[in-house]
Amino acid sequence: MAALICGSMAFDTIMVFKDRFANHILADKVHRLSVSFLVPEMRKEYGGCAGNIAYNLKLLGGEPLPMATVGKDFAPYAQWMDSHGINRRHISIIDSEYTAQAFITTDLQDNQITAFHPGAMSMAHMNQVTDAEDVGLGIVAPDGRQGMIEHVDQFYDNDIPFIFDPGQGLPLFDSEDLKRFIERATWIAVNDYEWSVIEERTGLNAAQAARQVEALLITRGAQGSTVLADGKQLEIPAAPVSSVTDPTGCGDAYRAGLLYGLDNGMQWEVTARIASLMGAIKVESGGTQNHSFTTDEFDERFRQAFGFKLDRG
Repeated sequence: MAALICGSMAFDTIMVFKDRFANHILADKVHRLSVSFLVPEMRKEYGGCAGNIAYNLKLLGGEPLPMATVGKDFAPYAQWMDSHGINRRHISIIDSEYTAQAFITTDLQDNQITAFHPGAMSMAHMNQVTDAEDVGLGIVAPDGRQGMIEHVDQFYDNDIPFIFDPGQGLPLFDSEDLKRFIERATWIAVNDYEWSVIEERTGLNAAQAARQVEALLITRGAQGSTVLADGKQLEIPAAPVSSVTDPTGCGDAYRAGLLYGLDNGMQWEVTARIASLMGAIKVESGGTQNHSFTTDEFDERFRQAFGFKLDRG
């Protein structure tokens, strides 16, 4: 069945400054900052959590159904989705707004200055989970604050199992919000920094939170990931990578792997390894939706990475 992916769709404009920001920012003048950086390198990418997760799940052979609000400038992204066979019947266009956009400038030390315009993403609550039919599971990924709150409730109220992934949206929520999400989610997926924030705000440690959900998954980049489920703690190794090119979007690729494994009834030992390999493949490619592979290529790389054959059933 389809996996409903509630989250953002965004354009990412990525620029490279061929110097160090520190060479052009005077420490004693930061209270009156006025700087301009010449950025000879620039690229525009299709992004947003819902778009990235959907792209990766489609690569795996899943049936992604992204749900998001976008703006009047969405046409190129729509064509991209169509060319990759990604269903967009639950992508709502808000004619008075622009699609969410991130403007990211990176210097030669990988420092970043980012400006983010949420645009139509702020109206995510206009979409309703119940508008989607034949949905077997879902995910609430970073999106507009009210949209995330309402989509959690709608999944829960309609008995549709879902992953809660606060990601970049974590600062939007207080302790009570987070406790409510943990109580209602089926699974939780976070990175180690995000979990530290949740732990501090809620007062819940990982074991306590894991008892309220079917599984808590905590990623640690190159150190792999931890799955707390059924009273057990599984340590999942990171898949080997040929090069670290761009970590942006690795978390979304990982979550697509989780959705694929969950939708196909796989055990956590396999599901989390699929997710791990998806993150590894993504990190080797610039941008969030520029990597690709065939089923045979993925399965062979899985065997090489983890020492056993992937049984897709």
